[in-house]
Amino acid sequence: MKNVPSITRRRIGLCAGILILLGLAAMRLCALGQPAVPEIALMIGEPYEDMRKRSTADIDPAIPGHTFFNIPKSDARLRVIDPIYGFVTPAARYFMVGFDEERVSTISLSPQIEPLLLDDALRIMLDLLDLQEQWRRGGWKPIWPEREPPFADTPEWRTQLRDARQGTTYWQAGDKYQLLLSVRRFRDDKHPDEERYLITLDIAKPWLQ
Repeated sequence: MKNVPSITRRRIGLCAGILILLGLAAMRLCALGQPAVPEIALMIGEPYEDMRKRSTADIDPAIPGHTFFNIPKSDARLRVIDPIYGFVTPAARYFMVGFDEERVSTISLSPQIEPLLLDDALRIMLDLLDLQEQWRRGGWKPIWPEREPPFADTPEWRTQLRDARQGTTYWQAGDKYQLLLSVRRFRDDKHPDEERYLITLDIAKPWLQ
């Protein structure tokens, strides 16, 4: 570059700068063009078909006259649209929407499709700690905070979980909903000599006294 005139070097630098800006703009447009995470948006007790019309995740219709469930045809996050107690979960790998008389009755979901080693499961739990904060801000209350305390990323909680093989926390939203968040140890036939855990979240109308 020593023999290249300074004006030419400036032009080369300007062109390089323009190309970088164009590249960044293209990356930005590509990001904006990415589809959003598919979503199941609902309120428990509402007509099942209202949930289907509102949601962006593809899920089969309810079966008239039956109590059963359907599973979205892709990973999806849950958005509970209650104006007071609403919240949004991370994307779930397993997701079940139950119905009774063509109304949404229960939700069960998990960010996993197979049990994981405890440390791997706890890494997923970090996202769910934020979920607990959403519940607190929305007015949800732990049902048995002394006996079944909310999850925490602490050595004591890990030790308790490993010893008890199960950690569970129950929450209630007024007289409208209850939920159960649990991480339980399962026997995994693929890894019979390992301690593996599965996280699940279940939501329904109040079922506990």
